Amino acid sequence: MTPPDWTRSGAGQRLTVIAASLVVGALAALAHPPFGLLFPGLLAYPALLILGDRAGSVRAAFWRGWLAGFAYFFIGCWWVAEAFLVNPDQAWMAPFAACLLPAGMGLFWGGALALFRRVRRPGLAKVALFAGLFCLFEWLRGWVLTGFPWNPAGASWAAGSAASQTAALVGVYGLGLITVLGTAAFAPLVERRDRKAIIVAGAGLALIAVTIIGGAVRLARAEPTDSGTVIRIVQANIEQQAKWTPENFAAIVESYVSLTAGPESDLGRPDVVIWPEGALPTTFNDIVDPRSWVAPAMAEALDEGQVLIVGLSRAYDRGDGQAAYGNSAFAMTDIGAGGLRVDAVYDKHHLVPFGEYLPAGPLMSRLGVRSLVHVPSDFTPGPAPQPFDLPGLPQVQPLICYESLFPGMTPDGAERPAWIVNPSNDAWYGATSGPVQNFNLSAYRAIEEGLPMARATPTGVSALIDPWGRPVDERKLETGARGVIDARLPQALEPTPYSRWGDWPIVLAVAGLIGLGALSGRGRREAA
Repeated sequence: MTPPDWTRSGAGQRLTVIAASLVVGALAALAHPPFGLLFPGLLAYPALLILGDRAGSVRAAFWRGWLAGFAYFFIGCWWVAEAFLVNPDQAWMAPFAACLLPAGMGLFWGGALALFRRVRRPGLAKVALFAGLFCLFEWLRGWVLTGFPWNPAGASWAAGSAASQTAALVGVYGLGLITVLGTAAFAPLVERRDRKAIIVAGAGLALIAVTIIGGAVRLARAEPTDSGTVIRIVQANIEQQAKWTPENFAAIVESYVSLTAGPESDLGRPDVVIWPEGALPTTFNDIVDPRSWVAPAMAEALDEGQVLIVGLSRAYDRGDGQAAYGNSAFAMTDIGAGGLRVDAVYDKHHLVPFGEYLPAGPLMSRLGVRSLVHVPSDFTPGPAPQPFDLPGLPQVQPLICYESLFPGMTPDGAERPAWIVNPSNDAWYGATSGPVQNFNLSAYRAIEEGLPMARATPTGVSALIDPWGRPVDERKLETGARGVIDARLPQALEPTPYSRWGDWPIVLAVAGLIGLGALSGRGRREAA
């Protein structure tokens, strides 16, 4: 018998369901790095199915899903409040950011459970319906209103692990579908232990086992090949709070310059040096001003012919005499005699809402809300990502910070690059879980595309990531570390199935599961 709607039950019943919903969401969040409670975390998905299935109404199912989603995103994204503490004038916004973001993201979980409750059918096909709907809403979350694809279910598996290798076939959303479907298959055992329920649970276990075993086989055959390019990644460990204090400016420049010009490793002279996004607390325009001493200092740190890739903001004429501002990646080559030549510029295409631009800007400004950028206006998004062709280097695709969260931003075919560079600025989030999770999510782009990725941040986590999502030579600069990583850039793998097909196979699989779950048992009534 279906339990009564908890909204019409006693206070004790309501509190129990509220607590259960929050615990389920919290457990799912704790599966992700840096917590790594994978086993209890993945059991949250069958528990979420049961919560939706036993809700007495669509409305009750929505609120159960929303509560679970709120807990999930509060634990997964509480670090966003840290960014608002950097500027004392915006510190009042921190608690609102910590609560409003999970409240908004929780709507996707609530919507998934409400729709599941609305169209559910009797029998075991509800497992397929739940997995399909949940993963559909996960995918939508990554794109609606510019998207926020933070901690999708598939990223519960640490990048570089055996299970994560499945992302080369179906991407992180496909891995999420496998994860949710495989674990949700255990839900029917709570209500029934007949032969069919046991078979469904066994099939789910087999799906997870095949995913792990298949990935382990792929890793056992992983043989990185040296491309011949040596990379130096610089992490100066400059906290965001200290960056915009004028008296610290010279010391910050000197820190990056000294690390860049530091002794060579046994790999020899680096071919390319990578600084993070926002490495220097100034704009590109100020750096190249003839009166500035910064560009000559940067050139002095490089050898002639060496390339520097760095993230900096810039002002430019948008073509109508009005100034525009870009969050940009620059590739510059030392040409000797203290000179730098700009070889390529990429303006960030996928901007961060409230961080780099304000949705409904005039209204938000009147309310006293400002974006976090240190330029007079919002950043302007650039065109779709295109690789850099740089002298003496394999073709490289820049993805600036937040862009590395989005699958499929690296072009395929004739424009496919040989590697990805990801200058990022995680210093906004201090020593929280944010930088660790950002590193994990970014590494999934390397697996999906079969490309190595060089990731540089001011305060961590920085590394050269191989095409299997693992730090090269197992070297990372963790949060709070200062130093450099010199490493040989691995060659790209052959184009992966995901790089060719993107999310289309998963969209079709989700549609098939929803159709199977919605149509199975149609016309039959559930037992009272």
